[in-house]
This record gives sequence, C-alpha cells and structure tokens, in this order.
Amino acid sequence: MKRMKTSYLTLILAICLAWNSPHVLAQSTYCNPMNLDYGFTPIPNFSEAGRHRATADPVISFFKNKYYLFSTNQWGYWWSKDMLTWNFVSRRFLQPYHKVYDELCAPATFVIGDSLYVIGSTYAKDFTLWSSSSPETDTWRESVHAFTAGAWDPAFFLDDDGRLYLYHGSSNFYPMYGQEIDRKTLQPMGERKDLIRLNDELHGWERFGEYQDNTFLKPFMEGAWMNKYKGKYYLQYGAPGTEFSAYGDGVYTADKPMGPFTYQAHNPFSFKPGGFTRGAGHGATFEGQYGNWWHVSTITIAVKNSFERRLGLWPSAFDKDGILYAETAYGDYPHRMPTSKFDKPSDLFTGWMLLNYNKPVKVSSSLAGYGANYAVDEQMKTYWSAKSSKKGEYIQSDLGEVSTVKAIQINYADQDVDTSFLGKISGIYHQYQVFGSKDGKTWQLIIDKSKNKKDVPHDYVELAKSVEVRYIKLVNEHMAAGKFAISGLRVFGKGHGELAKEVKDFLVLRGEHDKRSAWLKWRHDPQATGYVVYSGIAPDKMYTSVQVFGANEYYFKSMDKDKTYYFQIEAFNENGIGKRGTIIKSE
Repeated sequence: MKRMKTSYLTLILAICLAWNSPHVLAQSTYCNPMNLDYGFTPIPNFSEAGRHRATADPVISFFKNKYYLFSTNQWGYWWSKDMLTWNFVSRRFLQPYHKVYDELCAPATFVIGDSLYVIGSTYAKDFTLWSSSSPETDTWRESVHAFTAGAWDPAFFLDDDGRLYLYHGSSNFYPMYGQEIDRKTLQPMGERKDLIRLNDELHGWERFGEYQDNTFLKPFMEGAWMNKYKGKYYLQYGAPGTEFSAYGDGVYTADKPMGPFTYQAHNPFSFKPGGFTRGAGHGATFEGQYGNWWHVSTITIAVKNSFERRLGLWPSAFDKDGILYAETAYGDYPHRMPTSKFDKPSDLFTGWMLLNYNKPVKVSSSLAGYGANYAVDEQMKTYWSAKSSKKGEYIQSDLGEVSTVKAIQINYADQDVDTSFLGKISGIYHQYQVFGSKDGKTWQLIIDKSKNKKDVPHDYVELAKSVEVRYIKLVNEHMAAGKFAISGLRVFGKGHGELAKEVKDFLVLRGEHDKRSAWLKWRHDPQATGYVVYSGIAPDKMYTSVQVFGANEYYFKSMDKDKTYYFQIEAFNENGIGKRGTIIKSE
C-alpha cells in the first residue's frame, strides 16, 4: 500500500512538473508555411533531381463549422476545427479508367445545401463531380459522373439567388472564362464567356520571370476564384508564373457575376516576393469563423522542380472602400489564430521576431554543398544537410545573446529521399528534441518530440512558457524521409537590445521610360536585421509589402504604369520593429 501511494504521488508530481515545463505546448499561433503532411510529387519525371514534397493551388471551404483544405495531387485532403491542427483524409478522386497523374490538380470546391462538392482540373469531359455531407471521413459519392465543362483551374461560385457559376482558365494566351451551371443537372448551360485577360504592358506585377523581366514566355493567367462582398463580385486570378517569388493574386470587380469586370485599383491583392516564404498566388479567399476573411495560396520553392511548392495562409479583409487585400507583412513570422472578429489583419502579428538570422551555426556533420549556414539564411530554396539521417545528428544555433524564445519552427528539406517516394506516403514521421542553453555548456530540454508519430515537415512549436537562452540545439531522433536536412531552423521571440532606428535617405527612383518599375534605395542601419517596404495607391492603402534581408536596395517592378504610388519603409531586428519613415509619393 505504501508503495502504491508513493507511485501515485510520484505520478502526480511528474504530471505537475510536465504541465509547468516549457516543452508542454499550448498552441494558439501559427506560422507559414503551413505545417501539413505534404505528399511527394506523384509524377516521376518531375522528380528526376530528387524525390520531394510538392503541392499548390489550394482551396479552403468553411463547411459545417470545419475547414476543408484541398490542394494539388495529395491523394486526399485535410480538415480542421481551428486551422491550427489539420487532419488528413486519404482519398483518390479518380475513376479506375482515368490514367493520369493529376487526380486532383488545382481542385475546386463549392457548397450547396447539406453537401460539399469537389472536382479537379481537366480538359477532358468525363471527370466526376463528387459530393459529401460529412467529408471529415471518406464518404464521397458521385453527383455527376461526367462533368462536361472540361475546365482547368476551375472555381465555382454559388450566388445569393441560387444560381451557380463556373470560372476557369490556365494559359499565357487564352483568357479566363465564365459560364453558368445548371443547378438541376450540375452541367454547363448557355455560352462560355471571355471575362478577363492579363495586361502586363500596363500592370508591372504581371510580367513573367523571377525579376518580372519577361525572360522567355508571356505571363500566365490561372487560378480563378470568386467571392461576393456587399453586392460586389470579386473575380481573382494568379499571375505571372507559379515558379517565381513574385507569384501573386490579382482581382477584378463587377456588379454582376459575369461582368463586365474592372481591374481593382490595388493589385496584386495577395503578394509576398521577399522573406523565407515567397509567392502568394493561385489561392482562394474565404470567410471563416467569427466573420474573418482569409486567403490561402501557393508558396514557391522551385529547386528540385519548378513545381516544388508549399501552402501559405494570410489574414485578409475588405477595407471601407471595398478594396480586397491580404496581409503578408511578416507573414512567415508567428501570428495569432483569432478567437473573435479581428479589426484588421495586421493585428494578428504576435510581434515575435526572428532571433537567429545569419547567426553562427554548429553542426554534427555537413554533406558537401549543403553548408550549415543555409539553415539560417531565410531562404527556403537553400538548406543544410547532415551526412546521414542517424539519431544524434544535430544543428546548433547561436542567437548572439541571451534572448526570450517563444516559438521555434523546424523546416525540413528533402535530401536523398528514397526513389520509391512518389505520391502520398503513409506511416512516415519526424522525431527530434530541442535543447536550450545560456552558455553552450548546460542544456535544458525545451521541446521533446522523441515519441512523435506525425509527419511534420514544417513543424511549428509555440512554447507554453518562454525560455531565456542564447543557444538552441536541434537533435535528430528519426527522419521521415532522406537525410537530416533543414531549410530553416527559425527561432522566434524577443532580444533584449535596442530597436533598429528610423531608416534614413529612403529614395524611390521610378523609371522615366517604364513607370512600372522603381529602384528603391536607403541608408543601411547596422542594427537592422532587415527592412519592410510598404507601398500602395494611397497613404492609407499601403497594402503591398516586401521584406528585404542583407541589402539596402530593392528593384520594385510591381506598379501599374498609369498610377501614383506611395512608399514607406521600416527597419526591424531581433528586438522588434523600428519607427516607419516618411511616406514618399511617386508619380
């Protein structure tokens, strides 16, 4: 009896200690890229440079108080109650006679009554339109055996009057189309109508190329989406190419679902060309809990293949003048998941800063060509790889000084993944431990995932209690696939030093022969980790942002030729964000 009491007390004490230890997590924030168990590309010739995870072209439907996320070629989909924890449902949306890799490429969803509908892209006229009234499990049924529209990058929109419309298009030649769908047969009716085209001669952001320099192709218009807000229709599209950092989403508006459409003054409305995650195009805008608006979109990596991509989630809004915009400033830093209606999207930023950008790194081993500092250079395209996937391989990051650590994001990279990894692979998982130290000698365990059985390629961990440390060490226990490789060991919190100062000598040198482009210059602040440049069509509508690391210039090529723009800049470092400078007008 005495032994039982002792064991019981020991257990209670252990539970209490665990509850109060910093490695017990209380998740209320999120951080891009989305931490999903992404499948590997199922297309063999797309992974000749190495097997890798890939998805894009997402859509989220808020249905029966749950979020349902579909994206390209995942052999299933995810659902969530809160967009913090996602649950994967395995499902192949093809009939046996379809012999294609793109089983659910650039999917479209819509809700009618008690059912959620889904279909993938096809130019054929025999894809099935599926529906389910309880999609948190695999309970899908055929609603239309052969949908005859033959739409690529489709999007459906159910209007208030009950009429259903289809929008689609993916081309650098053809326009975006619209067509009404018969509610009884769920088949197209009437004539297909040309709606909008790209105009890169006028809209700078639509120019093709990594630097919007129209290298060798005309830009692509793709990824249709439609929303209605206060009686106005918002037809959205992605451009100029999914493999580029400047991949964004634009929007046209109209008073009727089939137009005529007018280009919104603020465009692109979703745009993130700088920082760790780059690209915010081909997505979907949706209203979720509490009446909050969001935009989910594609993030580019494009290293092992041009279509190596991830997903990002951006808080969004319509301003008082009906302008649609997505908030992407510090968009890959921790943000709060709201529990009520937010006033403006920027309110969700926690203010937790990146603490280890380009700071010293120590590792257990390095594979040739994949050096340690690639793990802290804020580029998802680059990564460090250990020589093996063995337990005990580690990477240690020096924050430079004792800092308050509030969250850590571990972004795994795909290095020497088994050649059999094509499509969704079940049963794989990551296991690791994270230690913190003030002096590099005495260590405390702050995150313990040594028993984890989930596939977490972009694991984001918010600490229940912040820790004061200078060194962070990530130790491998088990890899889901390939060698122990990290594209970003990102430590967030607050330093204890001074803020960066207000930026001096900020200049906007707009081209005389090409008003779509400007050369931005400013004086470098030695205390700054980086800068965020804001721009927009009015001083109170500077919704576009670009994050710049390691430079005091930026070539901004995203303006409309015929518009006046306003610019403002701020510096940031580990301690927070400095004061924004004076607004500059550029005509």
